[in-house]
Amino acid sequence: MTNDSATLPPDEDGDAPAPVPASRIPELLHAAVTAVGGVERPGQVTMAEAVSAAVDAGEHLLVQAGTGTGKSLAYLVPALAHGDRVVVATATLALQRQLVERDLPRTVDALHPVLRRRPLFAMLKGRSNYLCLHRANEGTPSDEGEGLFDPVEVMGGPTGKLGQDVLRLREWAEETETGDRDDLSPGVSDKAWAQLAVTSKECLGASRCAYGQECFAERAREKAKLADVVVTNHAMLAIDAIEGAPVLPDHGLLIIDEAHELVNRVTGAATAELTVNAVNRAVRRAAKLANEKAVDALQAAAENFHGLMETAQAGRVEELPEYLAYAVAGIRDASRQVITSLGETRDKALSDEDAVRKQAMASAESLHETADRLLSESEWDVIWIERSDRFGMGTASLRVAPLSVSGLLRENLYKERSVVLTSATLKLGGDFNGVAASLGLPGEGRLPEVRSASEPELDLGEDSPPYWRGIDVGSPFSYPKQGILYVAKHLADPGRDPERPDMLDELAELIGAAGGRTLGLFSSMRGAQAAAEALRERLDNRILLQGENTLGELIREFASDASTCLFGTLSLWQGVDVPGSACQLVVMDRIPFPRPDDPLMSARQKDVEQRGGNGFMAVAATHAALLMAQGAGRLVRAADDKGIVAVLDPRVETKRYGGFFRSSMPNFWYTTDRNQVRRSLAAIDASAPPVRAR
Repeated sequence: MTNDSATLPPDEDGDAPAPVPASRIPELLHAAVTAVGGVERPGQVTMAEAVSAAVDAGEHLLVQAGTGTGKSLAYLVPALAHGDRVVVATATLALQRQLVERDLPRTVDALHPVLRRRPLFAMLKGRSNYLCLHRANEGTPSDEGEGLFDPVEVMGGPTGKLGQDVLRLREWAEETETGDRDDLSPGVSDKAWAQLAVTSKECLGASRCAYGQECFAERAREKAKLADVVVTNHAMLAIDAIEGAPVLPDHGLLIIDEAHELVNRVTGAATAELTVNAVNRAVRRAAKLANEKAVDALQAAAENFHGLMETAQAGRVEELPEYLAYAVAGIRDASRQVITSLGETRDKALSDEDAVRKQAMASAESLHETADRLLSESEWDVIWIERSDRFGMGTASLRVAPLSVSGLLRENLYKERSVVLTSATLKLGGDFNGVAASLGLPGEGRLPEVRSASEPELDLGEDSPPYWRGIDVGSPFSYPKQGILYVAKHLADPGRDPERPDMLDELAELIGAAGGRTLGLFSSMRGAQAAAEALRERLDNRILLQGENTLGELIREFASDASTCLFGTLSLWQGVDVPGSACQLVVMDRIPFPRPDDPLMSARQKDVEQRGGNGFMAVAATHAALLMAQGAGRLVRAADDKGIVAVLDPRVETKRYGGFFRSSMPNFWYTTDRNQVRRSLAAIDASAPPVRAR
């Protein structure tokens, strides 16, 4: 991207920043790695040079970089050297903080002598991640906030936990420099935060708000506009791509780290739902300003929808039944009446009218947009009813999500800029094709992994596909020497019932041989709970279970005691980083295929089959392989780590598709010999150093 708005500040001589020659990338990388106290890896150098070449050629690049490669510096160094503004989007807060607080400051200092300038960097998140000063100071009425303070106790302050949290947030507003929720410690509940935060649709706007000049969200945006490197998250990137209204500053290079998460994050951002609570909330908000007729119409529509959803059966809705379509149409039409009324009616006696109107308008517009989308029943959308029994309420919602986001990404992500996508798991079944297709990079745009000097100029016409290369720079770890992949071939194929006596026997024996040190990855919470309950009765080892404490505290306890085990589901497959001897056995209870009744996954699988493809491999197997690759990656996190990944699902060995899963995981030494594995675990346990302090 070369427009003026992407132009960066001049260097220290007053000249425009010029790209550093690609030949100097290794030298710059070495300086940056030294500055952060790291060790340079061959794969890191290969990746940095590949990123530099891709940016120079205006191509897109997929890079699989194993754990320990140092991929952050491998993309930051060539990005800073090239001179264009760069946006880095990540999936996790931990990586965002690492980039902004550790990697970028040290890299900027290290590269300053060559660049002759100090590139600026900033973090940017969605507006609702920042505390709203208008809410904090003016106390804008919030329907969720009613009852925060006990009238009898007004003089003594708030008595409930919610009220206390809101009071603490107001005090924090006076001292925080960022207003960023992630800087608040200890944190507060989502409900408490919602009292003092606004969405972009609820915001009054900097020019109309009395606190516009001090606004935390506006300050963050202004800082991002001046930055050479903007660190953001996948959700912001999704909004930028989906809504067509840019929320990120113009940039010439986009780097997507943890890219294996992008499809899920974009799908989540493009998913809408219609709930009874949302309609009732809109009614309460509209009642403060809209005319009585419009509010009554929305109230009647809410009651009708509520009655239908109480008995609605969960599952995909391929065509809205007439009665449900009628109810949704009632919400659409009534919310339109409310929107019209809010635009016409003005109550000058009401304090904070603009803020209240904005809040009510945002709720009504969200209802109207979702209802209208549901009624359109686009062939590119999937609609389903989802029931939640949380808190024993048995609520139901009507949800709609895109059948695929690959077209959306292809149209909005890859034009006018180079995009680098990187992760430890982008190759599934031995190649990039499956993941690349899901990310909107078609096979016809694939280029050879190694650039040829005689490679012809690319046709970059408007209708040409996004041209991309895929490169695997390997890992600094010696997986065949550090780990074993064991498949329990002798077990029975798992059924739907989480009660698997033979699997529990195998798991108990493996934990006993390992002396604890076990991370148990289960495909369902029911399975994790059943295993924890059974093994707590059979073993002396402490078994921690996800959900019984915060995830961070559970991981800390697991990492601090060699005999402790941690069992859990989805977030543990990807979110655990415990180097050292505390984790020497990673167990997967079964292949984590999506549930057969998962509406979105089953719809995507059916769509592939209707187009002549293999829906099972393209959707279900790809989903499971990505999780298994991530799960296996929990084992070796450092150069001296050793251990075993045990898959207690014989299908990885006995079914034709088993090879796809095995080739998607790190190339550990492979065996199905249960006795060999027990001996190896015992030997690893006997020679294990003390657990590392955290």
